[in-house]
Amino acid sequence: MTVLLVVAKAPVAGAVKTRLCPPAEPAQAARIAAAALRDTLDAAAATPGVVPVLALAGRFADAEDGADLAAAVAGWPVLAQRGDDFADRLAHAHADVAAAYPGRPVLQIGMDTPQLTTAVLAAAVRRLGAPATDAVLGPAEDGGWWALGLRDPRQAAALRGVPMSTPDTGRRTRAALAGRGLRIGTLPVLRDVDDWTDALAVTDLAPTGRFAREVAALRAAEVAALGAAEIAALRAGEVAVARRAREAAALRPARPIGGRR
Repeated sequence: MTVLLVVAKAPVAGAVKTRLCPPAEPAQAARIAAAALRDTLDAAAATPGVVPVLALAGRFADAEDGADLAAAVAGWPVLAQRGDDFADRLAHAHADVAAAYPGRPVLQIGMDTPQLTTAVLAAAVRRLGAPATDAVLGPAEDGGWWALGLRDPRQAAALRGVPMSTPDTGRRTRAALAGRGLRIGTLPVLRDVDDWTDALAVTDLAPTGRFAREVAALRAAEVAALGAAEIAALRAGEVAVARRAREAAALRPARPIGGRR
């Protein structure tokens, strides 16, 4: 049975999804992160034929919606992340799972793809179990990756030395795995949520989840504070453009009555 490993960070205000600010305030960004994680946990829990495990940085007790998140993983093994950087923490998480579940393959995902469905995860598990496959990698649109599956999770040691969160992370991860002689299958390309444009795009892909509801709540608050032209820009995902338009309007001379400017 495959271990489905969710690697996550407790959604503490000011520590997660800071690239959503603005338009979000730190607490709003943390609530959006919490919703993304909850959607991910729900999809993982509903995936058949897997053992879900959480590798967590931080504490839910300090997080937005921490009680609900803790309830969502009740009964799950929860591992504390350890390591000097993110690549090291990932390698340690895989090694810890290998020690706890010897001989089992691991499919690892994060908390930045709340559009994930049980069907997508189940297909990834099947792909990892296919003949002549030692690993699977799910590319992200930004050049990173959203999933890593390993028939032998100890091979995640290859991640050490791979720079994370760069446009080249996916290519370099694949090269590191191939350098160990692993036969790599490719999963579908997904979009990570890094900034507000990503959040809007992913909400359109999964409009009924908790993540979408939190994004919609923030959009509604933004719309309430904007004029008609700015609302049009907001709907196009151009929050920064809308705000610049508002600032420019405040500096524009008033139109003379009864004549041209």
